[in-house]
Amino acid sequence: MAASTQADPLLLRFPFAGDASLRLRPGLNMADNEDFFLFCQDNAELQIERTATGELSIEMPTKSLTSKRNALLTTYLGMWNLQNGLGDTYESSGGFILPNSAVRSPDAAWISHERLATLTPEQRDGFLPLAPDFIVELRSETDRLLALQDKMEEWRDNGVRLGLLLDPTTRTVYLYRPDTEPLTLTDPEVVDCAPELPGFALNVRSLFELTV
Repeated sequence: MAASTQADPLLLRFPFAGDASLRLRPGLNMADNEDFFLFCQDNAELQIERTATGELSIEMPTKSLTSKRNALLTTYLGMWNLQNGLGDTYESSGGFILPNSAVRSPDAAWISHERLATLTPEQRDGFLPLAPDFIVELRSETDRLLALQDKMEEWRDNGVRLGLLLDPTTRTVYLYRPDTEPLTLTDPEVVDCAPELPGFALNVRSLFELTV
């Protein structure tokens, strides 16, 4: 794709963060996956998602405690995957194009080798055009629970086999699987992620007990 000229940054005001510059190239079509990928590259310091209706959701970098929890979460998932070699893991900046055309970035994700093998090299070079097998969303201090629950339903309805919503504020875990109502766990020590991730038991209590 030919590079386009980059326009002057647009100054926006984000909650909790003051002013920030958003870089826009002329002629970008946010409904086009390649153009949207370029837009996200130009604004790599922000986490940007696209809803199924084409609206953009922009988040600033996370606070230190949420970042620590995210790091530990992806470490646990990555260590399990290294031991089993069943797929690939992804951290919070990885984007996925869902069947409903939304582009989402969970806090952690995993995809089996079998499903990755169905993608062409071109499809792998950018946002992956599929829903992961497994995702985790970690609620931060500023996240609205209802909005995250709606997002979890979107993940489930677009092909995620197992999704976990972790809420450190109430020490609660919500499990989402296809064609079932969410399962709520109150202050569990670990969450067994089998059979989708055989042998993976996520130590959520250690995530909840992290402090600044």
